[in-house]
Amino acid sequence: MPRFSDGPAPKAGPRAALLDRFRGLAAGEGGSAVVEFVFLGLILLVPVVYFVLTVAALQGASFAATGAADHAAKSFAQAADEAAARTAAESAVRVAMSDFGLAEHSARLVLACDRSPCLQAGAAVQATVHVEVPLPFSPVSSGFGLSIGRIEASATQIVGRFR
Repeated sequence: MPRFSDGPAPKAGPRAALLDRFRGLAAGEGGSAVVEFVFLGLILLVPVVYFVLTVAALQGASFAATGAADHAAKSFAQAADEAAARTAAESAVRVAMSDFGLAEHSARLVLACDRSPCLQAGAAVQATVHVEVPLPFSPVSSGFGLSIGRIEASATQIVGRFR
């Protein structure tokens, strides 16, 4: 049975020369693999985590805009008069934005009716919500222009005959 020793390897051919070269490289780089792994891991992991947070912010804003538009249209269609209807719709948008952790001023509500008196029976009320999605962990205000993008959602509700 052959025994291996820590002594110099015999100079018997290209395989032995390659082994000597490998031992020389490995002896000079002891322990650096952990440092390289941590360094490259941080360089690659931080952008990936930030990308996931950005996509999550867009998805949350999409859910918020959809819910806000739906509730705003329903609130508008069930109100007694047009002033109360607009107030109820704006309140529904504020609640939806706060439920998803978005600032109230990041959403804008646009209401449209297909008939002249909006609250007459059979009229279609369309609520469209535009949400400006802020960049995650950005310390500046929304007026500075650091945003991921804009999300838009709309919903239509028919005003009932019996309210």
